This record gives sequence, C-alpha cells and structure tokens, in this order.
Amino acid sequence: MNLENFDIAKIDYEKIFVEYVIPWGTKALFALLIFFIGSIVAKWVVSLIGKALGRSKMDDMLIKFLKNILRWVLMLIVLVAALDQLGVDTTSFIALLGAAGLAVGLALKDSLQNFASGVMLIMFRPFKTGDFVEAGGTKGIVEEIRIFSTQMRTPDNCEVIVPNGDIFTNAITNYSARDTRRIDLVIGVGYDDDLKKTKEVLEQVLAAEERILEEPETFLAVGELGASSVDFFVRPWVNASDYFATKCALLENIKVALDDAGISIPFPQMDVHFDPPAEKSA
Repeated sequence: MNLENFDIAKIDYEKIFVEYVIPWGTKALFALLIFFIGSIVAKWVVSLIGKALGRSKMDDMLIKFLKNILRWVLMLIVLVAALDQLGVDTTSFIALLGAAGLAVGLALKDSLQNFASGVMLIMFRPFKTGDFVEAGGTKGIVEEIRIFSTQMRTPDNCEVIVPNGDIFTNAITNYSARDTRRIDLVIGVGYDDDLKKTKEVLEQVLAAEERILEEPETFLAVGELGASSVDFFVRPWVNASDYFATKCALLENIKVALDDAGISIPFPQMDVHFDPPAEKSA
C-alpha cells in the first residue's frame, strides 16, 4: 500500500465498528460473564454438595478430597464454555489439552503417583482425620488429605506435608485405630535380688495406677535371664489416649518403688585395669 495516497478520511469507521468491534466485544463480554458467573456457580455447587455429604456423616477428610476434585472439574468446564463463546474451536482445544496432559503426565509421573495414592488412601481409608499415625517417615496427627499430599501435625506442633505416594507405598502405623493399647515395659533387676519381692512391688505399682484397664488382664512375669539382669515383662493395657502419660508414670513409679524396697536395677558398667609396665632387663 502506498502510504502517500492513503487517505485516513476514507476509512469506514462505522463499518469496522459494526463488523468487528461490536461482535468481538460482545463475545469477550459474554465470555467474561460466563467465566465469572460459572466460577460463582461452581463454588456454590461445591459448597452445596459439601454440605450434603456432611449431613451424610461421611468422613471430613473424604469430603474435602471430593470437593477439591469437583472444584477442578467444574472450573475446567467453565473455562471451555468461555473459550467456546470467544469462538475458539473447543474440540481442537480439548484434543490439544489431552495431548498436553499426556506430555505433562509423563513429565510429572511422580505427581500422578501422588494423585493416584491419594485416591487409594480415600478408598481404603487406613486412617481418618484426627488419627495419630506414623506414615511416610513422619509421626503426627492427620489434619487433611489433599490431592497430592497429606497434611500432618507433629506432637511438637509442626506442620508437615507428606506426599501421598510416600504414604501409600510404605507401611502405615495407625496408633488411633484401636480404643486400647498395651504398654510394653522391660524391668531388669539384679540376680541377687528377691524375685518374689520384686514381683510384689511391681504388682503394687500397677494396682495403684487407675488408668490401667482390668480387661485385658495385665501380664507380669520373668521374661528373660539377661547377661547382667533378670528381666520382668510388664504389659498392662490402657485406653489409647492414656498411653504416653501412663507409660511415663509407670516408669517413674516403678523406679521409686524398687529403690524404696532396696531392689537394684543393673546398668552397664565397665572396669578398666592398668597393668604396670614390665621392667626392662639390665
């Protein structure tokens, strides 16, 4: 085009406005409306379904997980609807999205493993919100299971995010799964001490502890003749919530009671002997 002969006055602004600005502006406006209204509706639907699941007494952890999945699915539908309003070929877009998803999936296989593990954790439910567990190399209280990870709170009140893959592919110890737990103590006394008296002292300490359950019955017996001590196996049962406090109290009370009774608790000792240097011959 020869710019010298170009007459700006000949531009039909009305035609451009009618044929281009108004249609594209209208499409853009409707696309924005679809996106924002769709986002609000999606949020409302997720909230509504969450309340319905909550009334069904479903586990909170499962509800949060399902709500996260539903939120992502609905937002993807809203995005596709907004792009379709703009005139974007959504069929090609979905195909492109699928191809990109495959490429991303291959690149992020660890993340997909965490996602699949999260689904399996929800299905098999080896623990629930509030349980104290040892999983993925971490001990703590389960607060929330997410799409890719699980949030836990350690006994010293630290927040730990553990990948779901590390949890599901390794052993899970749920300390809260049962209402009761057994305390396993090994109390060693000297070979010269009176075993009957020792057993009586231990029985008195156990009888004085109110948190110990009558059923199952407490096991108390000589369990092993060690290298330097006679070992008593002390195995009382308590409520799971009383485990740590009762264990600490028993250890302290047993030590005090044995000391008062003059019963020794052997501990490792080492005797070092020095031989005088040999005299040198003349």
